[in-house]
Amino acid sequence: MYRTKTCNDLRKDHIGQTVTLCGWVNSRRDHGGVIFIDLRDRDGLTQVVFRPEEHPQVSEASHALRSEDVIQIVGQVCARLEGSGNAKLATGDIEVIASKLRVLNKAEVPPFPLDDPKVNEDLRLEYRYLDLRTAPMLRNLRMRHRIVKTTRDYLDERGFLEIETPVLSNPTPEGARDFLVPSRLNPGTFYALPQAPQQYKQLLQVAGLEKYFQIARCFRDEDLRADRQPEFTQIDVEASFIDDVEIQTLIEGLLVRIFREAKGVEIPAPFPRMTYADAMNRYGSDKPDTRFGLELVDVADVFRDSQFKVFRTILDGGGVLKAINAKGAAAHLSKEQLKKWEEWVKTEFGAKGLAYIKWSVGGEWESPIVKFFSDAEKAALAERMGFVEGDVLFFGADKLEPACEVLGRVRLRCADLLGLVDDTKLNFLWVVDFPLLAFSPEEQKHVAVHHPFTRPNADDVALLEAGEYRKVRAVAYDVVLNGVELGGGSIRIHERALQAKIFEVLGVGPEEQEVKFGHLLKAFSFGAPPHGGIALGLDRLVMLIAGASSIREVIAFPKNNRGVDLMTHSPVEVDFKQLREVYIQSTAKKG
Repeated sequence: MYRTKTCNDLRKDHIGQTVTLCGWVNSRRDHGGVIFIDLRDRDGLTQVVFRPEEHPQVSEASHALRSEDVIQIVGQVCARLEGSGNAKLATGDIEVIASKLRVLNKAEVPPFPLDDPKVNEDLRLEYRYLDLRTAPMLRNLRMRHRIVKTTRDYLDERGFLEIETPVLSNPTPEGARDFLVPSRLNPGTFYALPQAPQQYKQLLQVAGLEKYFQIARCFRDEDLRADRQPEFTQIDVEASFIDDVEIQTLIEGLLVRIFREAKGVEIPAPFPRMTYADAMNRYGSDKPDTRFGLELVDVADVFRDSQFKVFRTILDGGGVLKAINAKGAAAHLSKEQLKKWEEWVKTEFGAKGLAYIKWSVGGEWESPIVKFFSDAEKAALAERMGFVEGDVLFFGADKLEPACEVLGRVRLRCADLLGLVDDTKLNFLWVVDFPLLAFSPEEQKHVAVHHPFTRPNADDVALLEAGEYRKVRAVAYDVVLNGVELGGGSIRIHERALQAKIFEVLGVGPEEQEVKFGHLLKAFSFGAPPHGGIALGLDRLVMLIAGASSIREVIAFPKNNRGVDLMTHSPVEVDFKQLREVYIQSTAKKG
């Protein structure tokens, strides 16, 4: 046996026993010839002591040990000297007096100190196998394991079957580019890696499986950010003969169980529910952070007859005028900083500008637009917004969604500036009644807000038939935690005629329907049950529970923000022979 105990096993009860331990040298200290080693394995640390007066040859050999050497030691468990214990360690009351030492592998000097939290991320990713030895990464991966196990146990108890779906499949309309895989056996054709198992899990319902789940690998070729990777994992759930409230209740129970077992926290259920319209109007986001107020306020009626042409033109054109009051922000925002905020919303969100009014303590209203307001408008605005000295007002004036979205981003930035966010809170909610369709100016057609398999609200089917597409609500729902979307789902369409109608509205004609979705439409003609489901982002969920700042911190081998694996140097160029075998010719220029 390589070892009889791990480095986190030993306690006072083991004093006097002879044990064998294996692990890495975490640190080495020389106290006048007596060598102290903190021996580390996956489970923890044990202090090992090499005493020259007891075992001179072993002690002499220990002088050559360095950080990250892999060793095996045999020794007796002893109590630490009084006053020398380490309360921070589970094994802090004992130490092992080494009588034998075997060096299993010497280590070169690591490229960075493993205990330094400020190491450059690219360097950490290049040597990820070393980074994974650190306590934070080990803790995150343990938590990920517990969350996955809890999920499997919870869904298994409720009769769900874990079923794998293909990784090589057809392109799916999930809102991002597909990763394509050429087929050698079928020249000129391609598989697509799944953005989600959407059609397969629906087909499993047609097959009569009724309750499916999968810890599903998904792939999307899109720009990256802290909570996005080209390959990611979701908890995928689908069931038959179920409605939206039942699915939400199921997922609430799952999240309660996950937070209890992974974090030791009890979260209340059921979660609050908020319509998409309310979320946008009040918070400027379809995933609102409700840990603080700072809500958007409608001030359109204040300026309905205003002489300020910018506001008046927007309102006369059917737009909206919203405002937020960043109370106390005047002390934090200079005129130069407010100009930078205006450039930020222009650059990041394509806004035309960011109107504001600053009321410094002891001063007057400061803003380029105040001179256009009447005294009555100023009085009504101050009363509506609770505007007093020291505050800053920000305005969103545009069509409903862009105005609310920009002001919603400003809201979040104000909350950070003013320290309004309570990180100890866990504010869950469901956002429901999403629009089914949205018009895309770029594509000049309607697109699905969630995906084209989402069921329209039964009360709005007449609007769909009448062509009033933007008024049609979907039976769709997102679960949100502290302003982060944990997952989303919907009740699906299960009738062939209705699904074909939605495809038609989306500009997918009968011939294209047959090519892309013929298998699904055909399946619906053989008795498809009512069904629905949801997908939770596993990486994002683990990130939030672990308190990490990026999903890269909870994935064993992630890509960096350029989609590159710095450890294996992928993606890589492939040679001409490999390309020829799959009938591909590269036109990319090297360098």
